[in-house]
Amino acid sequence: MSNSRFGCLQWVLIVMSIILGPGCAGHPKNVLLPVADTAPRSSRVDMLVATTRSRSSIPGEMFTGERGRTPAFADITVSIPPTGARKEGEVAWPKRLPSNPATDFATLKAVELTSEAAKKWLSASVRKSPDRSVLVFIHGFNNRFEDSVYRFAQIVQDSGVHSAPVLVTWPSRGSLLAYGYDRESTNYTRNALETLFQYLARDPDVREVSVLAHSMGNWLALESLRQMAIRNGKLPAKFKNVMLAAPDVDVDVFRSQIADMGKQHPQFTLFVSRDDRALAFSRRVWGDIPRLGSIDPEEAPYKQELEDNKIAVIDLTKVKAGDSLNHAKFAESPEVVQLIGARISEGQTLTDNRIGLGDQILVATSGTAAAAGNAAGMILAAPIAVVDQNTRDNYANQVGALTGPKSGAKTAVPAGCSTGPSPAERCN
Repeated sequence: MSNSRFGCLQWVLIVMSIILGPGCAGHPKNVLLPVADTAPRSSRVDMLVATTRSRSSIPGEMFTGERGRTPAFADITVSIPPTGARKEGEVAWPKRLPSNPATDFATLKAVELTSEAAKKWLSASVRKSPDRSVLVFIHGFNNRFEDSVYRFAQIVQDSGVHSAPVLVTWPSRGSLLAYGYDRESTNYTRNALETLFQYLARDPDVREVSVLAHSMGNWLALESLRQMAIRNGKLPAKFKNVMLAAPDVDVDVFRSQIADMGKQHPQFTLFVSRDDRALAFSRRVWGDIPRLGSIDPEEAPYKQELEDNKIAVIDLTKVKAGDSLNHAKFAESPEVVQLIGARISEGQTLTDNRIGLGDQILVATSGTAAAAGNAAGMILAAPIAVVDQNTRDNYANQVGALTGPKSGAKTAVPAGCSTGPSPAERCN
């Protein structure tokens, strides 16, 4: 078999593995038909939804994957089953309908809103937020409307975020064969998202805005921010955090988008994973151009460019989460999603001047190593590389603190580090 035919066969197998992956695991569809709240210990997530999808006539679907002529809004409340009924990072899809709030994610309310009613919802919800903040989530490729609703509900619940939650959901046909349609749907939604961003920028009740985008949704987020910056001359200061999770974005295009936003831009935090199989396939589709979410942030030219633009990078390559494609680690790793929520709620960026986020993830994930008291255990229990200098500098110190000084013993050093005289020199 020729190399070209073998290469094509490899990609066919990858596509088949994607098609046969957990995204196609059987669970009922059209789950947005409200049910009674029969589980008093369940939690609730009430969100505002802004969408450019067209309305559905099917009960429980609400919006389709096709494009609507004008933006629409909805108020949706999702019930999350009590602690112990599901794992953090997991969407507990119902096995049958109607959903059982004691064991499943369940829809308690799903009503359409007019534009004016949506503004009133937002105002009331922002005033309940301790810091008057808003979290905007933009989903990725291959998402039905209900997929994006339940995933965002899971993120809000597991992160513990106190911001007013706003879901932006764009027309996706929820099919792996509709990649081109989905990509064009993000372009179709750019103006609508910019209009939402402009409204949040003008609203005096909103003091802070954070944006979390996943996969192809990053293209939509970045393009809308770019448009806003060009139109206004800069981005508003209240846009504090923009979190780019597994971005399916051409690295060359990202350079130009950041440049167009100007010097005053939010704190960008990039979540990458070099074993992301979905982005590997996307790279092939787009002519073998690297996708932003799968770069090695320690390699040239990315390392210097990220530092120049003050973009924090969190490398999740070695994190093991439930997603077989390694494409949704940011949401399915409990430690990562909790830290995202904590930082948003505190009104801070994902890294600060003294403590790297990696240090906090190490604290969250290295309990077994601390109990065992050995550095090798710590490295195994905390397999997250955070590319900020504070974490690099502190990592070896934390390893030393676990093991303590031992005469004649060599200190364990993280992969990629040498044994130079200072932490900064060891882990450059």
